[in-house]
Amino acid sequence: MIRRQNRLLVLDALRRHGPLSRSQVAALTGLSNATLTAIAADLVGDGIVTEHAEPQSGTKARGRPAVQLVHNRNAGFVLLIELDVNRCRMSLLDYGGVLIDRVESGVGPTLFSEIAPAAWFIERIGQMIARNTEIGATLHGVSISVQGILDASGHGLTWSPIAHLGGHDIVTAIHGRLGLTARLFKRGRLMADGMRWLDPGLTGAGIATIYIGSTIGMGLILPTDANPDAGHATEFGHMIHIPGGALCRCGARGCVEAYAADYAILRAAYSVPEHAAPASAVPPADFQHIIARAHQGDRSAQRAFTMAGNAIGHGIGRLISIVEIDRLIFLGPNTAAYEHMEAGIVEGAAASLMGRMRGLPPIQRVPDAGEPIYRGLMMKTLTEIDKAFADRTSLPAARRSAE
Repeated sequence: MIRRQNRLLVLDALRRHGPLSRSQVAALTGLSNATLTAIAADLVGDGIVTEHAEPQSGTKARGRPAVQLVHNRNAGFVLLIELDVNRCRMSLLDYGGVLIDRVESGVGPTLFSEIAPAAWFIERIGQMIARNTEIGATLHGVSISVQGILDASGHGLTWSPIAHLGGHDIVTAIHGRLGLTARLFKRGRLMADGMRWLDPGLTGAGIATIYIGSTIGMGLILPTDANPDAGHATEFGHMIHIPGGALCRCGARGCVEAYAADYAILRAAYSVPEHAAPASAVPPADFQHIIARAHQGDRSAQRAFTMAGNAIGHGIGRLISIVEIDRLIFLGPNTAAYEHMEAGIVEGAAASLMGRMRGLPPIQRVPDAGEPIYRGLMMKTLTEIDKAFADRTSLPAARRSAE
């Protein structure tokens, strides 16, 4: 147990800070020099960590360069799949977190009515493996970011805004057909986790990440979550804002999303009845046109954004009535319209007692949610491999000697 813990301490330090000298690792982990020397030799011998000379600055550098420890990129590969209502992005990474290959494709509303989700994933994974034959049997697994509600087993979704994705066992099918370990992650949780990896200053803070775009989602990390991998995904967008109100993509009426997502803003800006079926997709140019109308003083567009902000603000008021939030982070393309939603957000939050007493927490805007989601998915996947490698030697002896 101690050996495993010490190995994991070293791998975690390298994962967080990149290449480090032995003395730097010792300072970060608190391990003694003797213990660190033994653990480092163990990890290098197992082919999990490798050594390289630290670059020296200046042309007159003297003496032997310091040796740094770094994850051995050849220890294996992982495949990350980010799926949302509009697109799929597949990224092949090595153990060092370096991108090897990437493929993007569109996702239409009828895709999974034409092909079973598991079959579609298996086909795409197979194509990626065929494009990169050098990875051989060293693909450690597949991690998939999805929108929706995971089932109890975590092998599929009970519901998703991605049409026809729910109700299918994806994980078991991938393992049975390809022999690969697969895991599903909710996109909302990855946003919160990714922001904490991107900003170490958020460690220990209570943060809520609210995605505003084609859907409304939230990731949540509570102040008590000491574990850097902790995080929760909530159905923030599907809390009821107005009972019996506007029609949501989920089929319910009155959800926060039914007022705040892009399709809801489009519907309100053009005075389409609230019970009208939501658009399957809103082209970015169309949404930018509504923002331009609001800038120009168009009352219908301004009202649409105010209603959106009000729905989000009421949701935040409920949230801060239950938990303390140190930072509120809005992510996604609709942050471009934040100035038109801000008054509604403030008003909605102030409708609750705690909203009036506490006020809104400090707010940060991140227009591109892609990087936090990607970083969260990547770090969850690689740190799980770190844990597995801390438990055992992971490369055949012949391969270790060859490296």
